[in-house]
Amino acid sequence: MKYYIKLLRPRDWAKNFFLFVPSFFAKYIFTSEKIWFLIAGFAAFCCIASSIYIINDYRDIDDDRKHPVKSKRPLASGMVKPVYAIIILVLLLITGIGFAFFANPSLEFLLVLAVYFVVNLAYSFGLKNIAILDILILASGFVFRVKAGAIITHVDCSEWLIIMTFLLALFMAIGKRRDDLLLKEASGAEMRKSVTGYNLEFLNTMLGLFSAIIIVAYISYTQSPKTINRLGTYRLYYSSVFVIAGIMRYMQLVFVKQNSGSPTDILYKDRFIQTTILLWIISIYIILYLLPSSPIFN
Repeated sequence: MKYYIKLLRPRDWAKNFFLFVPSFFAKYIFTSEKIWFLIAGFAAFCCIASSIYIINDYRDIDDDRKHPVKSKRPLASGMVKPVYAIIILVLLLITGIGFAFFANPSLEFLLVLAVYFVVNLAYSFGLKNIAILDILILASGFVFRVKAGAIITHVDCSEWLIIMTFLLALFMAIGKRRDDLLLKEASGAEMRKSVTGYNLEFLNTMLGLFSAIIIVAYISYTQSPKTINRLGTYRLYYSSVFVIAGIMRYMQLVFVKQNSGSPTDILYKDRFIQTTILLWIISIYIILYLLPSSPIFN
């Protein structure tokens, strides 16, 4: 049974918490009865994402067997038969559509979910082999999640929020490709066809570039007059220290500790990252939900 659970990659479901981001920043998530719709949307994305993982694993069985870590996946290792994986795939799609209808009967959420599925299906069937486009598609998945969360609760989704989500996801995807490149050089096996379109100098430059852009974008968001007027506080920039600390820690893992693997693995294992994220959430909660509104001139 554990191999069937592993086939769904529940560890990667943490990415779907991005659905809650728009409501959290809109000071809406803890005061709305629609929290159950968000949970249903979360479940829908988990089902659809897991179905995509199965499709991707099915198509990459031969390539995954060459990878030191991916060779242990249920399909690549032979612990789950392909026919059973396909049955589970169909059940996940049906269940995901059901949750989507419950989350948003107007079908707008289902449309975003469908686009997310089609884009990732195209990724699995060939787009992942095109350098640069592969990481852009991976990053777009997080934007779909944020937009879907805003649709479910009918809250305004700031353009800054979309930009920062995309930049952060792109930043982590670049770090993951760097790890793939290092594995290729160490083992001599070609893990991904898209890896041939990268080298360490290019990826290192991109990491440095996007780390700076993310920090500037976040601070700009917190000090944007539109943000201050909408949220009723100028204090949001206080939380920037945790964003900077998180970026610095990720850069340290990449360049000092040479550990730029899966972002979800880093999230589950690195105490510094976990603490930084927790403190960032607490700081945002205190500023938006507990402190009184404050005009820009205070």
